[in-house]
Amino acid sequence: MSITSSSYVYASRRELALARLNAYLELSKPRIASLVLVVVAVSAFAGHWGPPQLWIWLHTLLGTALVAASASTFNQLLERSCDARMERTAGRPLPSGRLTTKQAISFGVVTLAIGVAELTLLVNMLAALLGGLTWLFYVVLYTPLKSKTAANTAVGAVAGALPVLIGWAAVGASFSITGGPLPDGMYVAALFLIVYLWQFPHFMAIAWIYRHQYSAAGLQMLTVVDSTGRRAGAQAVLGALALAPISLLPALQMPSRVYLAGALSLSIAYLAAAVLFCWRRDQRSARFLLQTSLVYLPVLLILLVLSPWV
Repeated sequence: MSITSSSYVYASRRELALARLNAYLELSKPRIASLVLVVVAVSAFAGHWGPPQLWIWLHTLLGTALVAASASTFNQLLERSCDARMERTAGRPLPSGRLTTKQAISFGVVTLAIGVAELTLLVNMLAALLGGLTWLFYVVLYTPLKSKTAANTAVGAVAGALPVLIGWAAVGASFSITGGPLPDGMYVAALFLIVYLWQFPHFMAIAWIYRHQYSAAGLQMLTVVDSTGRRAGAQAVLGALALAPISLLPALQMPSRVYLAGALSLSIAYLAAAVLFCWRRDQRSARFLLQTSLVYLPVLLILLVLSPWV
């Protein structure tokens, strides 16, 4: 074999390895995982009232990332036939054939095992149990329900909010419901509800934008069950409306005019976007609601982290 041929083979193998690595990364849904890790980090920060021990924080984030990667993998394994029928998901690793079912199962099992082990051995048992519970809600409950009932969003939102409890438990924060203007247990409950309720307008916007694809795939989203969008619009408004007072509760624990003003402004903007979507029920208002949701949660979490000092 010539030097040129050897170089070509090496380059081809390298490109194949990179393509395979990229496929596994896609299987992990990095965008969703990033949001999960931000929620965990902020919750750990709030539970410790400042940066927790660096190693605890790192192991919590890494363990949670691995569990989240496994959950996303098994979600795509169970939905691979549905994904193949939707334009937005047809290019995913399984329906596109870039990874086999066996490879995905192996990846999902290994990441789950390592993630739970890391949380158990290097963080604490409660964080590991909550990580496992999040996985069960997402894979065993939420994913199968998507093809059976429009109530799947309420279950999926629990899986989306449970990372709040993982971060809180990781730093040994209290779950007591007594003492102080806002007991620790009530404070973490408020954080949980903020993330939980935020998801309803967010998911209703997505469900409307891709309603025709969801219908073709046989997924029972609210916009498929009710093609007028009235129920989805109402759920978006109710979610944003319930979120507004809950988002103000953290100010009782750590009084901050900046947080209070910011949370109130964000909630009004989110509610306005939800009302607009409920009224118009078109692609433009749905995309505006989606964009507003993607601003709301990160900014609110930043204000929460900064609240002890501003």
